[in-house]
Amino acid sequence: MAKNRATKSKKTSSRWVCNACGATHSGWYGRCPSCGEWNTIEEEAAPPEGGDRVVLHSTPSHAPRVVASTAAQAEVDGAPRRPCGIGEVDRVLGGGLVPGSVVLLGGPPGIGKSTLLLQASASLARRAGPVLYASGEESVAQVAARAGRLGAAHPGLLLLADTRIEAILAAANERAGELGALVVDSVQTVYAEDQEGLPGNISQIRTVIAQLIGFAKRHGVPVVVVGHVTKEGQLAGPRLLEHLVDTVLSFEGDDDHATRMLRATKNRFGSTQELGVFEMRGDGLREIRNPSEAFLAERQQGAFGSCVTASLEGSRPLLLEIQALLGAAFGNPRRTCVGVDAARVAMLMAVLDRHAGLFVLDQDVFVNVVGGVRLGEPASDLAILLAIASSHMRRPLHPGMVAIAEIGLTGELRQVPRLDA
Repeated sequence: MAKNRATKSKKTSSRWVCNACGATHSGWYGRCPSCGEWNTIEEEAAPPEGGDRVVLHSTPSHAPRVVASTAAQAEVDGAPRRPCGIGEVDRVLGGGLVPGSVVLLGGPPGIGKSTLLLQASASLARRAGPVLYASGEESVAQVAARAGRLGAAHPGLLLLADTRIEAILAAANERAGELGALVVDSVQTVYAEDQEGLPGNISQIRTVIAQLIGFAKRHGVPVVVVGHVTKEGQLAGPRLLEHLVDTVLSFEGDDDHATRMLRATKNRFGSTQELGVFEMRGDGLREIRNPSEAFLAERQQGAFGSCVTASLEGSRPLLLEIQALLGAAFGNPRRTCVGVDAARVAMLMAVLDRHAGLFVLDQDVFVNVVGGVRLGEPASDLAILLAIASSHMRRPLHPGMVAIAEIGLTGELRQVPRLDA
């Protein structure tokens, strides 16, 4: 007796995935129920239903023999780092690019990410071999013209304009044995042909970065990937992206200053405390080897409301000028702060009012860190407090004074760590 077998048609549906934690939901939520983040749930294509289910069985007799090693027995990879030749970049990386590592560079549009990578790629090509620069946003002619303007044109700088990850990896595989590095600009514009969805969606980014990581590990070639950032300053795409790569770099700055700063928010092969400082010029980025001198170059002597503090960025102390201005308030007093935490400034004003007898709480206060640097450590408390007091009393501070201390709520000065570094 014949049996009829029903054939299931493969249905392609969609699912909703949180790009912060990766949780999958049946519908859209404003706030992810799993991690609590807002506006992180996006729609993506779900795998076809009714497909063949593959069950993996353990076959010990045919499985390869795997032996675990202790940390003491394991052979340490002796492959040296590959310095790119730009001192500020190498400082942040910890001495250069590690073979087989994947670096993610993020920053706002127009900040100079592509400029930095073009200059670094040309410099690396002179030292470590050819560098393949794959652009998904510009044509080869446009990239070549910009490289010529920056003085980065070099025979070892190989240019490719393509948005298919298969084409990029095919070009990289042809020269995998001699490549000094692979640069992809940017991960949001590259897509995999066998993956559904537009470039930049969660599944595409996840697939592209996985293939780039596989290439880097197989051939020992460092890979640098550019990533876009959101309006909130966070890297666009799934949070998993930051966990998969080895190093995450942030290129910071603003349109009002020529200063650009490079930081490492994650670095498996070095410190995350180092800071690279650059100046954006017409012919590209220039290293600032002595940032303190640059930040204090235009400081006015004898001006009230100005105080110098020291901030330790990695192994490098920076001298920075903090400026404060007080004015009569009309209505509720304003606290406008650039480069420092407004809540901390409000606390320091309360300390001044209570313990120093300076009645400043009813005035508008403006505090600024010159140069576009952001201070997050409490070591700058004393300098902020003295700058506010100087502006209020209209008396300048000693031009050679540097103020470093944390201020307690009871008005005491507290020593800051690593003061002798």
